Amino acid sequence: MEKKNQKGRRTSASGGSAGKTAGGKANSRTVSKSGGRTPGKAGGRSGGRTSGKAAGKNGGKAAKRQAKRGNQKEEKKGGVLTTLIMLIAFAILAFSIYQIVLMILPYYTGGQEYDKVKEMAVKEKEPEEEGEEVTDTFQVDFNALLAENPDTVAWIRLEEPAVISYPVVKSRDNEEYLTKTFSANDNKLGAIFLDMRCHSSFTDRNSIIYGHNLKVGGEMFSQLNAYADEEFCKQHPYFYIYTPDGMTKVYQVFSAGVVKATADNYDVEFATDEDFQNYLELCRNSSNYQVEVELNSGSRIVSLSTCTNVLEDERFLVQGVLIEER
Repeated sequence: MEKKNQKGRRTSASGGSAGKTAGGKANSRTVSKSGGRTPGKAGGRSGGRTSGKAAGKNGGKAAKRQAKRGNQKEEKKGGVLTTLIMLIAFAILAFSIYQIVLMILPYYTGGQEYDKVKEMAVKEKEPEEEGEEVTDTFQVDFNALLAENPDTVAWIRLEEPAVISYPVVKSRDNEEYLTKTFSANDNKLGAIFLDMRCHSSFTDRNSIIYGHNLKVGGEMFSQLNAYADEEFCKQHPYFYIYTPDGMTKVYQVFSAGVVKATADNYDVEFATDEDFQNYLELCRNSSNYQVEVELNSGSRIVSLSTCTNVLEDERFLVQGVLIEER
């Protein structure tokens, strides 16, 4: 029995050892599989995903920063371009205003100058005796005019356009007073001047007086073309020339129209009476309308000439015949 028991104990002991051994190996493999491999793989995968997400976030932020910097650069460029365009526009505007001022200023200063001349020279004539009737109250102080400008030869006045009331000068050529005023200032208004070929006494068969047709202001002969209308001529048929000898010459308009700058209407010398009669007929035919007034070989004509501002070689010419001296 004891032997059996011993065998049993050995068998039991052997079984226990085997069980322990088997159990130990099993436990070892289990721990190795679950504790060694699983945590390693899980950690690797988890670490990979975390690093990828972090890199993605960092890359996104960098891209946003780069895009923002790009937008800021574009905005800066756009701002500079807008400022540049505004500066150019302002410069163009300032230059345009400057050009307009340069264009208008001479008309303004010239107009003021002639207003002063009129204030200085034009007087209201009063009757010498009580009850005396004065037919023409307009009087010119030629002493003041000659002191201002020795080239003064007359004063011309129209009833209408009333703005045409100016001193008349004469130079050694027909160029000087195109750009020089009565007071000898350089100005595009120039002056009203007698043709250099004509006598200052207005005794020639045809005396020609020139004046500018201005695009701004209406001074000088700018409104002379009102005589293109026959009805206007009927309402205002006369103009007047005053001379330093105290004489007043009254002229009646008989011709008004556009002619060429080189037309025979600008002739001032006539060899015979017949030539002059032919000239008078030419002037009548050049007119926009016909006026009933006597013209003959003894007539004395004054021609008022200005530009048309349409064609360079055209002039508007108003011609009057002397009907009275007083």
